[in-house]
Amino acid sequence: MLTPHSANPYALSPVAGCFHSPLFRLHTQVKRTVCSISWYPDGGKKLAASFAIMQFQDWRMERMSNVSYIWDVSNPNVPDMELKPVSALCCVEYNPKDQHLLVGGSYNGLISCWDTRKGSTPVDTSIVEKSHRDPVSDISWVAGKTAFECVSTATDGQVLWWDTRKLGEPLEQLLLEDKAAGDGRLVGGVCLEYSTAGGKFLVGTENGTVIACNRKAKNPADRLGLVYEGHCGPIYALQRNPFWPKFFLTIGDWTVRLWNDELRGPVMTSKYFMNYVLDATWSPTRPGVFLSTKMDGTLDVWDYYHKQNDPTLTLQVDDDGLYTVSMQEAGSLLATGSVDGSVYLLELSPGLCQMQQNEKKVFAEMVDRESKREKNLEARAKELRAREKRMAEQHKEVVKEVVKWAEQEKQVEEAFWKAIDDAAKRDEEAGAS
Repeated sequence: MLTPHSANPYALSPVAGCFHSPLFRLHTQVKRTVCSISWYPDGGKKLAASFAIMQFQDWRMERMSNVSYIWDVSNPNVPDMELKPVSALCCVEYNPKDQHLLVGGSYNGLISCWDTRKGSTPVDTSIVEKSHRDPVSDISWVAGKTAFECVSTATDGQVLWWDTRKLGEPLEQLLLEDKAAGDGRLVGGVCLEYSTAGGKFLVGTENGTVIACNRKAKNPADRLGLVYEGHCGPIYALQRNPFWPKFFLTIGDWTVRLWNDELRGPVMTSKYFMNYVLDATWSPTRPGVFLSTKMDGTLDVWDYYHKQNDPTLTLQVDDDGLYTVSMQEAGSLLATGSVDGSVYLLELSPGLCQMQQNEKKVFAEMVDRESKREKNLEARAKELRAREKRMAEQHKEVVKEVVKWAEQEKQVEEAFWKAIDDAAKRDEEAGAS
């Protein structure tokens, strides 16, 4: 039974039991991190969660299970189904066009596909030689003519496209080259934003940049486009606003940043928190609401329609860090997973999931205003750089003139003393004769 909402319109309540009790918990000796959560696409009555230990060469890996789970939200006591990959799942995603299909990326770099009608074992898995060389950081289904294409990335610097009907080898490959380094070095991919059609997508990297990519670019060199720089560490989450896709959200280091894909810098940046920010997700029903999770186990609810500088609501959900968060399509339920393997299911109050009056207009005006301000700042910075460049060039010209005059002065002086020496020699020769 749902706990009644308080008078505060910005409140959350647990769907079942006490707030500090997780809805789904695995009683195992080895605690694994909830790495990703994906909602069942038809009504959100189920959710899939992937479990893995992400620390490199952790001693617990030899003893941990590789199994991940699907739960029915109406029956949290027992998992509805197990997913049994050959290696622990780092990410999992329901197919939005076919609720029976799931795709997941494993710690050993393999891609696996499940059909829930055929049991817990994958119907197909990629081979080691053609897969990622690092744990799969993120995976996403690709909107297109078929419902079977997906894309994955990892810290090995590859973006790979797959057909889940035939995972023997990837359909296509894109290498994330660091153009700034200029030596062909690859930069690791951490998260993907592939919600828009047309082959354009974003990749968040481990060096704190977001790379705009275009799969269908005519020139291979143009497949890697604009690079957005801002974070001091890996970008853990990257998502476009569902109402205004040109604006996207990034999570990295100790900040949350909102970007306009037409500008190089963020249009809005949160304060620096004391703990690492780990994940974020937009509300599918309100354009100005998103949620973020932090390493100290707190969940922040942001409502830009209400205020922009601080979270509207902060809740201590777990004593360990909250590694991932995901919202149901209807916008009222959210699930968040912790580092200790607990999954919490929370319900948003009507004030946070129902569209406010004129909210789309107000949010659009606000982000457009901030975009114009950032654009003016970029133009001013560009003007200053151009002025400094002109001044440097003028300084070089002045230096060249000074050097040129000094050289001419030296030549004149040498010619003068040569003329004196020649005259003296002539006088000596005339006296001798």
